[in-house]
Parts: sequence; C-alpha cells; structure tokens
Amino acid sequence: MTKLLAVGTVAFDAIETPFGKTDKILGGSGTFVGLAASKFGVETGVVSVVGGDFPQSYLDMMNTNGINTDGVEIVKEGKTFFWSGKYHNDMNSRDTLVTELNVLEYFQPVVPSTFKDSEIVMLGNLHPLTQASVLDQLNGTPKLVVLDTMNFWMDIALDDLHSVLKRVDVITINDEEARQLSGEYSLVNAAKKIHTMGPKYVVIKKGEHGALLFSEDSMFYAPALPLAEVFDPTGAGDTFAGGFCGYLAKTRNISFENMKNAIIYGSNLASFCVEKFGTERMVDLKNEEIETRLHAFKELTQFEIES
Repeated sequence: MTKLLAVGTVAFDAIETPFGKTDKILGGSGTFVGLAASKFGVETGVVSVVGGDFPQSYLDMMNTNGINTDGVEIVKEGKTFFWSGKYHNDMNSRDTLVTELNVLEYFQPVVPSTFKDSEIVMLGNLHPLTQASVLDQLNGTPKLVVLDTMNFWMDIALDDLHSVLKRVDVITINDEEARQLSGEYSLVNAAKKIHTMGPKYVVIKKGEHGALLFSEDSMFYAPALPLAEVFDPTGAGDTFAGGFCGYLAKTRNISFENMKNAIIYGSNLASFCVEKFGTERMVDLKNEEIETRLHAFKELTQFEIES
C-alpha cells in the first residue's frame, strides 16, 4: 500500500459564519488532509504538534479513521495552536480575530521511521524551513511531493520558499497567492512563471469557482459543485489537497491525466467539508455519499459535441 505523509497543523478553531458560531473545535491543515486521504483507504501518517490541552478523544477519532498519529508530538505543558475567524456574508472573505501559535511557534517536526519511505508527501501550510526539514528526514526521494503555502510566507520568508519549491513536484495555492508569487495577473502566465521555480504541476484553487491544474504544456479546469448552503469554508482547501493526494496514493499513478481525476475527487470531498462546522461532516462521511456526488460532478461537466 502506498504511504502518504501529511505535515501540517492539528489545532483548535473557533468560527463564526452567517449560519452560526462555534466554541473551540477540532481543526488544522493536517487534520483535514488526513481525514480526506483516509477516505481512499491509504496508509496516512500525520506529523504535527499539540499541547497538553488537546483531548485524547480527537486523536482516537483520527486513529479510528485510519490516520496514524505517531508523528503528532504532545507538549504536555504547552497549549495547542488556536485560530478564530469570522466569515463575511459572501463566505469568500473572512477576518482573523485571534491567532495563538502556542506550541506551533517552536515546532520541529519529526517524521516517524515508519513513514520516512512515504511515496507521497503533502507539506501543509507551514514555514518553508519547516517544510524543508521534513524532506531532509526522508529516505530517498518520494514519488510526489505536494506543497501548500500562503501570502504570509511570501511576505516574510520568500527566499526560503523559493528554496523549498525547487524540491517539490506540485504546489497548491489560491489565485491571489499565485499572482503574488509570480508577479503575473493572468493565471496562465502565473503558472508558467511558477513552473520555472521548480514545481512540475501548479494547482490554483478558486474556492466556489473550482480549481485549475497546469503542467508545462497542458491545463485542466474542474468546477466546484454548486451548493445550496455553505456553513463553514474552513478546511475546504486542505480537504481538497488531502483528496487530491489520497486519490493519487490509492491509484499509484501520478500522470497529468490521472491528476485530472484527483482534482475532481478533491473537489468532491471539499464540497462535503463545507456543509457543517469543522471536521463534523468529514468524520461521518460515507462512501456511498461520495460516489453519489461524484456522479453529480460528472453530470455537471459532461456534454456532447455534435460535428
């Protein structure tokens, strides 16, 4: 079985949307990536750090869902990373209310020996030096390295980001981040510029407007499934990335053609994630529901051209 290593945050979130608000609930990029990848039955290990305030029940839930948490360090005297945000009515923009790095501030990831030979690696949205340190611990070169990043790292650690980009195969970013990283407004030109930085494939996430996949000579667009209600977009991007990586790990095929399928599978899972707050929808998600919605995606995009 292909091993998937996911490095990211396991955290607490407190979220307010037009549909309601929560107290501290389970969140974090590593959590969402792991839950999405687990839907494909692949052996997934999460590397992260939490404080002594992190409930054992959350780790048990991850283990029950097939996520190996041996790489989750527990700093008993510390507090878990916490983020709080409020979404605007359009659900596409939000205000960060609180960010408490806590144990994440001094996080030095340690990859468990059982996952140092992982064939697919998902580097979640962390400092580029932290991402690079994970690659340094692996045995050899993985079949595929996927990296997520954000504007913040482009602002404060651009040189470090450029260094780690030379070592990855796929970058997943949103359209605003792609424009900042490349200096190009056109997303087609932005992808071309980012290719020169190292990644063979560029995935540009456009939220409710779907996602774009670029290789050096091809591109593919996948829509997002229109939903009647979006309760909480937090974690949708990480769920998308986890679905993308999980599908590639299951099929053991990292060709551009198969990445098209992976984009659809990732978008499909992300459409479930937003239906409830936090991880609630992903934990309860059934395979039958996934299959049914995949057919809805197919109906959304399939058409015949009459000659």
